[in-house]
Amino acid sequence: MEQMIFIQTGTGVDLHGQDVNQAAERAVINAIYTNSMPGIQNSLPDQNLNNMKVNVKLGIPRDIEHLDEEKIKKLVPYGTVTVEKLEGGLATTSGIYLSDQEDKNDLMYIVNAVVEVGY
Repeated sequence: MEQMIFIQTGTGVDLHGQDVNQAAERAVINAIYTNSMPGIQNSLPDQNLNNMKVNVKLGIPRDIEHLDEEKIKKLVPYGTVTVEKLEGGLATTSGIYLSDQEDKNDLMYIVNAVVEVGY
């Protein structure tokens, strides 16, 4: 990325089922869907949203190899998207094991997202 314009952060939690993808998706949605960037188009080359570069960094506590990067990329509506998987986040007890929620154990996964936007 030549020029960074905007950085967004978010957190996502999967309380049951220990699904790193669910927590990561929620973290990205939390980061990008509570913002409006009305002037960004004017800052991009050729004033084109498709010239935007978006780098998604995810701090993942466990099962990092199970992250579906393509699913994460599809959450970003414009530009070229890259995904970085980093060790981070938190796996901690949810306080309860629920077999009907497909729990493998009593852990909840918390994923942190940083979404960098530029060109």
